Amino acid sequence: MKKYAIGMYGGKFLPFHKGHRYCVEFAAHECEKVYVILFWGGADEERIMKENNELWLSVDERKQQMMRICEEARKYAEVIPAMIDTRSLRLDDGTEDWDAETPLVREIVGGRLDAVYSSEESYGEYFSRAYPEAVHRLVDVNRIHYPISGTQIRKMERGEERQLWMV
Repeated sequence: MKKYAIGMYGGKFLPFHKGHRYCVEFAAHECEKVYVILFWGGADEERIMKENNELWLSVDERKQQMMRICEEARKYAEVIPAMIDTRSLRLDDGTEDWDAETPLVREIVGGRLDAVYSSEESYGEYFSRAYPEAVHRLVDVNRIHYPISGTQIRKMERGEERQLWMV
């Protein structure tokens, strides 16, 4: 029996990289079932797409990457990919309304979560409000296992170094 029954890991995944894969596998080792949720259509995503205009940032490409990562992690647990379109959930200033996304996450996961996964300590306040029953599991906060971020990858020139971090 694993530590948790149901876990969730979500993000924009612009792009999916090895750090994201590590977090999915970490969650799959701890949970019986893990939901991996791709949030798309936010203002940040639009800005990033305009700045980068790369195929591997498209919703379809990220969905394919997510499906591939979930399939690989199924050797450890039941891993379920899902997507949430956030375009209609924006605040008046155009930013994402995470509180409006919460009921959609709850619908996908069937209500209760035991653990939510991220590498960002700053998400703790939101997670404790949105999923008070769940433990916020911080994974590789200091980027020791995979010292990379999506922002760093997007800034890299096309080529081998960038490809080393992609999934």
